[in-house]
Amino acid sequence: MLKDALGAYRGSEREMSRLIDADPDNAEAYCGRAGVRSAEGDLEGALMDYSMAIRLGLRYRESIGAYGNRGLIRFQTGDYEGAIDDFSGVINRHPMQKGLVKAALLQRALAKEKIGDREGASADRRLAKLLSPDREQQKHQGESII
Repeated sequence: MLKDALGAYRGSEREMSRLIDADPDNAEAYCGRAGVRSAEGDLEGALMDYSMAIRLGLRYRESIGAYGNRGLIRFQTGDYEGAIDDFSGVINRHPMQKGLVKAALLQRALAKEKIGDREGASADRRLAKLLSPDREQQKHQGESII
């Protein structure tokens, strides 16, 4: 789960674990515990929980977050192929927010670079740039900037 404005989490690991014990098919509880574990530095535990949440099935919005967060953990731990798969999972779900797609493309480009796929990384960066060209380019194309 995400931090709230004060930095507190919506539930502790113990509370999330109780929810999971009561209902082992509760994908949202696994996702919540993964967020807590990740914030506490337990990347292996968070990775396992995100994987279980995805396997059990999450709602659309939650699945995008789970794939993105798991991808970040995989990247951080050196599993670049897994990170590419997860960022692709975000992209393939076609979120309506261009910023999410752009972030996933840029993260996937970084992972592709780590495995030596320079062409794939370059293609992802070009696509990300198409989603939100810089302001100077928009000025030259005569588009309004808001």
